[in-house]
Amino acid sequence: MNAKKKSADKPFVPYANEADVLHIGDLMIENRLDRITLSGDVDLTLDQAGLALARRLHALLGEIMGKLEEQELPEQLPPPQVQQVENPFN
Repeated sequence: MNAKKKSADKPFVPYANEADVLHIGDLMIENRLDRITLSGDVDLTLDQAGLALARRLHALLGEIMGKLEEQELPEQLPPPQVQQVENPFN
């Protein structure tokens, strides 16, 4: 069962920074200031290990929902600004 946080001393606070990453199974949850990105997968098996993963995922989604519901949100975020920079290795 892999339901550990990036650091035991530092909780994952949704939308708090651009650095935290949390793993639940093979699901990777990346923190950003304006979004949470989920990628990968997690098997919620019909056993104690699956229950533990489901509980962690449920708690995390509850934290995310709480952050979203406590503020006034725009209808939709504008697309991110993308800049191209010269390759320093050329």
